[in-house]
Amino acid sequence: MRIVVALGGNALLRRGQPMTAENQRENVRIAAKSLAPISTDNQLVISHGNGPQVGLLALQSAAYEEVEAYPLDVLGAQTEGMIGYMIEQELGNLLSIEIPFATILTMVEVDPEDPAFDNPTKPIGPIYSEEDAARLSNEKGWIMKPDGKHWRRVVPSPEPHRIFELRPIHWLLEQGTIVICAGGGGIPTIYDEDGNLSGVEVVIDKDRASALLAFELEADLLVLATDTDGVYLDWGTESAKRVEKTTPDEIEQYEFAAGSMGPKVEAACDFVKRSGQRAVIGALTDLEAMVNGTAGTQFTIE
Repeated sequence: MRIVVALGGNALLRRGQPMTAENQRENVRIAAKSLAPISTDNQLVISHGNGPQVGLLALQSAAYEEVEAYPLDVLGAQTEGMIGYMIEQELGNLLSIEIPFATILTMVEVDPEDPAFDNPTKPIGPIYSEEDAARLSNEKGWIMKPDGKHWRRVVPSPEPHRIFELRPIHWLLEQGTIVICAGGGGIPTIYDEDGNLSGVEVVIDKDRASALLAFELEADLLVLATDTDGVYLDWGTESAKRVEKTTPDEIEQYEFAAGSMGPKVEAACDFVKRSGQRAVIGALTDLEAMVNGTAGTQFTIE
């Protein structure tokens, strides 16, 4: 079975944790323990979030005032390499030395006319107090929005339209390679008026990019791994109830928060409708059971 697993940001850095290399490696080590059991009998593709990492690099880059700060597409490429390296190493420590790994720097095309450019919504970087958020907004021109009790920087999040490295990803899978790609939604790129490819200052939602990746790779299953055990109706209330099985037509009758479960539900529905295959949302610790169909919220075409 060909499986695409999208690791949520919690798999790399938990909310409020200091963004140290040691903390990220420890969280990747925990994620690898869940990934290892499903990697031996399946073709495995791993994508991942990178919001906190890109935000930290942007902050570090902006602090060095002698040169212009690196744009988000370049920082995205840096995080794909950094996080891919950690996943390769920690998963490799658990598996046979004969199993090959490859991290692919993945460019993803977006439409420069996407309305998302006029309404930044994608949070990146660490959380701030309201006072610090206002200061950074004034100093750096960042757009800051509330995130629960805190504040975070937000940037545009246009829809992904094309994954450029599909052919080498296919070739690697055919040779039994575990592939890590489309990290952070991929490196955002556009074609300019002259037809040249260039980067753009946005962050693509990693769940939507993972759904596109899974569809284009003809995957049998898309797993959106997060820190909750599934999709809940009436979340945050006493009547909250986990949805065990659903279809796109059923689940699309409900609304989910744009900053949390909404993109995951949309991504799962999109993949299932386009491919006719299965998707699941649930806790990373339940990964093996989710693949077997006994945990998480299972999405099927009917």
